[in-house]
Amino acid sequence: MKLRSMISAAVLGTASVAGLAASPQAAAAAPARTVPSGAPSGCTATDDDIYAPSENISGDPGDLLACAPAKLSNIPGDIPMKAWKVRYVSTDAKGAKIAVSGTVAVPDAPAPGGGARPTVAFNPGTLGLGEQCAFSKQLAGHFVDMYEGGNLGLFLKAGMAVAATDGVGYLKGSTHTYVVGANAGHALLDAVRASRKIPGGTLTADGQVGISGYSEGGQAALWGAQLAASYAPELKVVGAAAGGVPGDLKVTAKFLNGGAFAGFAADALVGLHSAYPEMPFDSLMNDAGKKAVQDVKSNCLYGTLAVFAGQHVENFSTDHLTLDQIYALKGPDGTSWGEIVDRQKLGVDIGPASSGAKYKIGFPVFQYRGWLEEIIPHETEDATHDAYCKAGINTTWKNTYPTEHLTTDWGAAGDVTNFLADRFAGKPVQSNC
Repeated sequence: MKLRSMISAAVLGTASVAGLAASPQAAAAAPARTVPSGAPSGCTATDDDIYAPSENISGDPGDLLACAPAKLSNIPGDIPMKAWKVRYVSTDAKGAKIAVSGTVAVPDAPAPGGGARPTVAFNPGTLGLGEQCAFSKQLAGHFVDMYEGGNLGLFLKAGMAVAATDGVGYLKGSTHTYVVGANAGHALLDAVRASRKIPGGTLTADGQVGISGYSEGGQAALWGAQLAASYAPELKVVGAAAGGVPGDLKVTAKFLNGGAFAGFAADALVGLHSAYPEMPFDSLMNDAGKKAVQDVKSNCLYGTLAVFAGQHVENFSTDHLTLDQIYALKGPDGTSWGEIVDRQKLGVDIGPASSGAKYKIGFPVFQYRGWLEEIIPHETEDATHDAYCKAGINTTWKNTYPTEHLTTDWGAAGDVTNFLADRFAGKPVQSNC
């Protein structure tokens, strides 16, 4: 599908926080924890509260900092539900505590199986880096440049709750740290933790968790899967679904540079700089590069694609640096840009729950891509799948959707919902590696 067609398609297209006080005996036995600053006694926050700058953040990962009821007008079908915008504590790639925004939706429909309601941890596909692009804002109708409201609707109709992170960097004065794996995985898992702390909420600690995302969201979903055992071991994650995954950013950037979808590469460069501001970047830019950075920070998805279509990264630096030359540049501690980009690569040092791997995955994973994929190179999607298979992860793979990048997101949505529903029901699945 050509760029113009994509744009047209998109346009048409718990417990209570601070519940009952613990007994003195229980309090004495419990480990000490930091009380989050501004923990809500009720969901009465304003948008200014939700999207306030991420400053002086305290508390534990997943602590709820603010919440407000929301009407998700961009989820079609008028599905009966309760929904909230949320602001919660997470951890960035360097270990610092940060605030992240997101959305929690709980359907009125009965929970599947009749037990504790399961939750889908969801990361949206690329929306752009401007503050107005946050998924929580778009779901609530403040801006329309997103395309996955219907996907969330399928989960909700099936009785699943949704904890959808905006991702790191959609707060006032911030820039989204696009494709930074640890940030994405942490924010995704912490959204589930926060969903269970909404005052008067009904999601409980024994609820099962599924992880889902496509494109940028697919990268985040696999990072959430890889980090779950070490970062959020208390979550009962039973499955993850990830499609259109840019598993190797170097392979993806080389393919995108100078093409119709070069805007994704521009987002990645600015997003990585947002996470690693100590690395050489601003000083490299010529006037066109300085303007390009501002264009990335002010636009959402389709504006960014339109501005950068056909552009080459070499056009934006004083020395006309190629991607390989940028990767060779080093920061003050000797770390190169190439090393930082390689840290985001998926499928490295993974293994089953019983392994000694750094990233243990003890649940089934569904990976998929469209047969007509034209944005993320087949080579990197196939390589990520192969890495999971070689590591012994229970992996279901489907690459036969007769669709290109964007329409695969919609075309696979039913399979994703069914895959997670089966995991919540405890049905076995045989790897097709």
